[in-house]
Amino acid sequence: MQNRQPLIVITGASSGIGLATAQLFSSLGHPLLLLARRLEPMQALNLPGTLALSVDVTDRAALAAAVQQGEARFGPADAIVNNAGVMLLGEITRQDPDQWDRMLDVNVKGVLNGVHAVAAGMVQRQRGSIINVSSVAGRKTFPNHVAYVGTKFAVHGLSENLREELAAHHVRVTTIAPGAVETELLGHTTDAAIKSGYEDWKTAMGGKVLAAQDVANAIHYAYAQPAGVCIREIVLAATRQQA
Repeated sequence: MQNRQPLIVITGASSGIGLATAQLFSSLGHPLLLLARRLEPMQALNLPGTLALSVDVTDRAALAAAVQQGEARFGPADAIVNNAGVMLLGEITRQDPDQWDRMLDVNVKGVLNGVHAVAAGMVQRQRGSIINVSSVAGRKTFPNHVAYVGTKFAVHGLSENLREELAAHHVRVTTIAPGAVETELLGHTTDAAIKSGYEDWKTAMGGKVLAAQDVANAIHYAYAQPAGVCIREIVLAATRQQA
């Protein structure tokens, strides 16, 4: 099947940044491979030229198979947006270590699994964009964020190293580092006091944090540059977010 625009793969596409990114790229005529554990919200988008699959990014084989399925239908992936992530905030002496494991599996290994699914093909074609969604928490620290910050520093580090390795093959790597965004991410945190404090922090900013669409716009901006231009990192936050 021939398409005017090339295939874009988006993980964590069932809500928030991933969902907004899917809608934006679809509006610009791209076929999409949407991946997330929850299938129904992706199907409910009813976007043309879209294959939505229930895939956990921690399952390397399933993720690779999904990309192969998408490419068989729409042609080679021109970009992957590694957006799937979890934020489980907790005070380090009381947080369940299982939550650390979950964040490491999704936020770090999930990104690597996404890279693994597309990088060889991009190198072979001498073209492609790998866009990893990190956080300002990959550049600085925050209270009750120890394990989460660790995973996002890892995303920043692996992305920069990956960019250096793939640059000679004309493959671009971009890190997107948003500040606070109005998404479901905070809902993963189980500590009620921390969740309340986070909401108070947002209120202190006038309740004005980034919308998922703001981040989607940044992702598309990086992707839409000429092939010879690599936007290495975009850091964005609400104007009133000081941290």
